[in-house]
Amino acid sequence: MTQYKSKLEERVAEELGDLATYEPDRVYFIQPEKKRFYLPDFKIADKVYIETKGRFTSHDRMKHVWIKEQHPEITIYILFQNSSIRLSKTSKTTYGEWATKNGIPWGDFRKGIPKEWIEQHGNQQSNRDEGRTSRDQPDTKRRRTTVRNRSRS
Repeated sequence: MTQYKSKLEERVAEELGDLATYEPDRVYFIQPEKKRFYLPDFKIADKVYIETKGRFTSHDRMKHVWIKEQHPEITIYILFQNSSIRLSKTSKTTYGEWATKNGIPWGDFRKGIPKEWIEQHGNQQSNRDEGRTSRDQPDTKRRRTTVRNRSRS
């Protein structure tokens, strides 16, 4: 008996009867290029970043594979909130296992930020604001106010 993916497909198959066959052929296509950008969470050195991940979706995984392929000069460390979480309910693969399999360096925040990530790249980020426009500069005055207001609560 044919396994349909939805009740709708099953109902349509019943209506069509012998007039059609269900999913007999594959139609291949190339997804058109779509230019996108990515904002890594933390820059720790020139072309070296830390990306923090709680939830690690299939879209996130594809994005990191594409970035690794298209920008081999960039290192992105993924710091998982919990690297032991499985990719999905039915998957046996954890976030950390997936990253290892795909050659992406990763850590688990429950164990802290890996010191070697910082030590390996020294203090290359001392000029972290170089190249930013005034619009990009952090608003430290607002941030201090927010922190001050929290501490009074």
